[in-house]
Amino acid sequence: MFAIIQSGGKQYRVEPGQRLKVERLDLEPGSQLALPVLLLGGEKAAVGAPVVEGAQVVAEVLGHGKGEKITVSKFKAKVQYRRKRGHRQPYTEILIKEIRG
Repeated sequence: MFAIIQSGGKQYRVEPGQRLKVERLDLEPGSQLALPVLLLGGEKAAVGAPVVEGAQVVAEVLGHGKGEKITVSKFKAKVQYRRKRGHRQPYTEILIKEIRG
């Protein structure tokens, strides 16, 4: 059984036991959270409008971190304009415990 969930404006396909990095959530490590289900798949599929009623994904927060560094460079010819910035996107790592349908 799998589910399509939404977190941080993005959609993810998840299964029980899967580890997932999502946009940073303001939750302590070890806490549980319930995520809305947009689509429930398996032997009998259920599509939500916009969410599947009575279905939820239970996940546990494992920790927080920062992603890989991305370098952003800007350059304009002939005007001595050069900018260089780095960015590391914060994330929350979660463990999918179960899918309740």
